[in-house]
Amino acid sequence: MAVIVAFAVGLVLTPFAARAATRLGVVDRPGPLKIQDRPVPYLGGVALAGAVAGPVAVARPSLLVPIGLALALGLADDVASLPARLRLLFEAGIAATAAVVVPVDDVAGAMVAFAAVLVLLNAVNLLDGLDALASGVGLVAALGFAVVLGGDARVLALALAGALGAVLLWNRPPARIYLGDAGSYTLGTTLGMLVAYGFTPGESGSHAAAVLLLAGAPVADTVVAIVRRLRAGRPLFQGDRGHVYDQLVDRGWSRNASVLACVAAQAVLALAAVGVAELQAELAVGVAAGIVVALGVALLAVFTSAGSWAEP
Repeated sequence: MAVIVAFAVGLVLTPFAARAATRLGVVDRPGPLKIQDRPVPYLGGVALAGAVAGPVAVARPSLLVPIGLALALGLADDVASLPARLRLLFEAGIAATAAVVVPVDDVAGAMVAFAAVLVLLNAVNLLDGLDALASGVGLVAALGFAVVLGGDARVLALALAGALGAVLLWNRPPARIYLGDAGSYTLGTTLGMLVAYGFTPGESGSHAAAVLLLAGAPVADTVVAIVRRLRAGRPLFQGDRGHVYDQLVDRGWSRNASVLACVAAQAVLALAAVGVAELQAELAVGVAAGIVVALGVALLAVFTSAGSWAEP
């Protein structure tokens, strides 16, 4: 029911958000780091958050607090780009709020929740560079979380999947609406809370290992970006077009093919996560760690070596 309600609400809210963004002038205009040749309305995040809200309000309404804060921060960033330090301060507040509302029972669990939200909020924002990329990867990850987790977390995951499915109808290439910072922050915060649920008392050690794989694509792209910028001697917080998906395009892939490759990679990780969740805890941790190490080594070798990305 959660996925159906969220999808139906998203179908209504997304075109409304696109029209409102156009009338208010909240649009993404072409620029050096942009892929579009025309202004595209933001506020896809408003439709995303609104579609998620109904099912989550019934299951565990406190989860809407960090989601709402992420939406508000993103809207502020969409309208008037915020300084990095101020944005990070607010992001830390969102992560701390998530650590309070996710039902962890100790300091370690709260630290996991804080770190997961803070990392994924930024990772999804960095991943949102091509039409349907962040929303497509997020949809696959949400479905994986819905299989692995239970209870309130499953409702949250299904609501997110339904909402993203609706938004994707307008966000698919050529996008008629963007998630914007409001959408990427909302999506990242929600995925971060789902990761945190894997470490709650009702979940096993194998589920904790599995949820880390479900965050694979956004985190992997962020790690590649950080290592690449360090190797190139560039500021870590300065945007560029050298992400994994950008490099695929530079190597001759179409934008759609690059998106499909990233979504497919997340789908493989989701399938692996579902399998890992069925293993005994010690074996699950070992298998998940092996996948992370192998994937990390391969990505760093291919996408951070000298000359692997185009100079600006």
